[in-house]
Amino acid sequence: MSIVFVIIGAVLVLWGADRLTDGATALAVKLNIPQIVIGLTVVAFGTSMPEFFVSLTSAIKGTSDMALGNIVGSNIFNTLMIVGVSALVAPMVISRNTVRKDMLFAMIASLMLLLMCLDNELSRIDAALLFVVFILFMVYTLRMAKDKTEEEETPIKQMNGWLAAGLVILGLACLVIGSNVFVDGATKIAKSLGVSDAVIGLTIVACGTSLPELATSVVAAKKGRAAIAIGNVIGSNVLNILMILGITGMIIPMDLQGITWIDMAVMMGGMMLLWGFSYTKFKIERWEGGVLAVIFIAYMCWLVFNAVR
Repeated sequence: MSIVFVIIGAVLVLWGADRLTDGATALAVKLNIPQIVIGLTVVAFGTSMPEFFVSLTSAIKGTSDMALGNIVGSNIFNTLMIVGVSALVAPMVISRNTVRKDMLFAMIASLMLLLMCLDNELSRIDAALLFVVFILFMVYTLRMAKDKTEEEETPIKQMNGWLAAGLVILGLACLVIGSNVFVDGATKIAKSLGVSDAVIGLTIVACGTSLPELATSVVAAKKGRAAIAIGNVIGSNVLNILMILGITGMIIPMDLQGITWIDMAVMMGGMMLLWGFSYTKFKIERWEGGVLAVIFIAYMCWLVFNAVR
């Protein structure tokens, strides 16, 4: 049954990502909003729901280290694996505005978290500051929607506004439900094989909650919607740190337990590497995507090695 759940979860996530991408791009055209804004807001909010629920539940139960670990791990997965696989599927052309403003904001959010954790604690004041910056980010993003400077991508099929909104909601629901079913099934399989809880948490939970982002970005890249794909990753990274840690940290302060400085360095370094690749030609080539994916695989191997030894 666990294997069946994994298959059902994967199918729901992939199908939901397809519906979400179609609905979000059609909605962007209908409302005359740049696709990058839809990716940074509607899509990013929806695909970050698994991380939000896991972190919020962890904070309420008092396991704040899991909440922080989930966010750091998810951001690393987003930046390295999701962008890497998406670029391998189809090279991603990125607008100058996204590289010079949105990615810079994501790096600032990562740097803020890094500096706040220097004392090995994320206090309520730290969390409140993160949430305030999140509000500022949302205000900036919505204002950016008024200045449609985004480069046009491939033509988008016209769709009724209500139908597009319905597809977005349906897609998000399938992503959240599918990712939960996938994680539950995969966790049971891992436990039946004798894999430790530590390894399960470091791999299945962190990667599983990022399945919606992976499916959405890969499908979007394949359809030529690079703005949705990269906007989803950047938006999710910003939301994970500023909104999710902001809310969970205000509920309960977090200790830097189980999270090493190597983990934080990989999160920050991955974002800087992504920005560097994007800034050169405002495009992420297939080989650059391959480099990002290989770094993630090497990092995961290091995590598993240290967890089981």
